[in-house]
Amino acid sequence: MKKTVPLKKDLTFKNNISEIVSIALDHELNLEDRTIKGNLVISGSYSTNDENTLDFKYNIPVNIEMSDRYKLDNITIDIDDFYYEINDNKLIVSIEIGLDNLEEVLPPFKYEEEKIEKVFKEEDMPRVDTNDVKNIFDNFDDSSETYSTYKVCIVKENDNIESIILKYNITKELLEQYNDISDIKIGDKLIIPSLYETN
Repeated sequence: MKKTVPLKKDLTFKNNISEIVSIALDHELNLEDRTIKGNLVISGSYSTNDENTLDFKYNIPVNIEMSDRYKLDNITIDIDDFYYEINDNKLIVSIEIGLDNLEEVLPPFKYEEEKIEKVFKEEDMPRVDTNDVKNIFDNFDDSSETYSTYKVCIVKENDNIESIILKYNITKELLEQYNDISDIKIGDKLIIPSLYETN
């Protein structure tokens, strides 16, 4: 059995954001006493209104308490989906954490409705500059069109170019502008641009 835990967080920058140049998401999540603890690590670089390029890194603390309804011996933790947008000088990230290989140990009627509590510690998140950032936008094609939102598609088993194109309602040509799709593999990250209309 698999469950998905959606998380959303606003990250504020000290400088005005013109655009995100590169972005990567990693996780340091582990199971401890029926609680998934650790950090989501978001890093990358962005350009400012005065055309400087700055690096960024944010650690987002995560604490997910799991119900006694599940056996967790074989649980695997991964990132299922990740996308972001820029609004009012904030980077708004939406992340889906996938919890796989869950096993129900007792019939559901013996429990109240399942509750997975998501707790973010609202302490100051450290901001660390880094020069060693994996750039998942290496194949980015700067064109005259402007995109405000990008989804990051993580290739899963049975995914292919046709199914991804249908899922995100884009063309193969547009997908090729942002990614090398000649040999996609499970775990690859593909950039899915979302066009907003301009006058």
